[in-house]
Amino acid sequence: MPSVQKPIFYIAIVLFLALATTRLLDIPAGGAGEDRLMKKSLVVETAAGAHEFKIELALTDEQRSRGLMFVRQMPADEGMLFDYGSEQPVSFWMKNTYIPLDMVFIKASGEIIHIAKRTVPQSLTPVPSPEPVRAVLEVNAGVTDKLGISTGDTVLHPIFGNVE
Repeated sequence: MPSVQKPIFYIAIVLFLALATTRLLDIPAGGAGEDRLMKKSLVVETAAGAHEFKIELALTDEQRSRGLMFVRQMPADEGMLFDYGSEQPVSFWMKNTYIPLDMVFIKASGEIIHIAKRTVPQSLTPVPSPEPVRAVLEVNAGVTDKLGISTGDTVLHPIFGNVE
């Protein structure tokens, strides 16, 4: 192989390996710099007892815009908490979201005021809050029914000022 073609050959090999590694590790399309956020703990208090979730906290516009897009699977005890900093009307869609979700709309006090159940993957249909909320918790579809999570229950997390 002529010496001019060797660098192109090596570049092609590196690109192929990078693509294969990205697919194997399920790194988001944006690259390793956009890896999932660090997991924190959150508790939902229900009439049947407390349920703990490991959640990713989406605080910035960029993090909230990306949400759970491109995630192919999520354990039943995990989710994402979208914090808006103050109560405001919010609306979600499922574009580029591959798993069905339950969306739990939460007031600044931590009170659950609405649950949008079993949202449809890839849908562009808006899923709005029925009134202003501080945060939205996304969990796997069916988890709220399975655990008996309902309106009036309380989400315990430092953003709501109801835990340390």
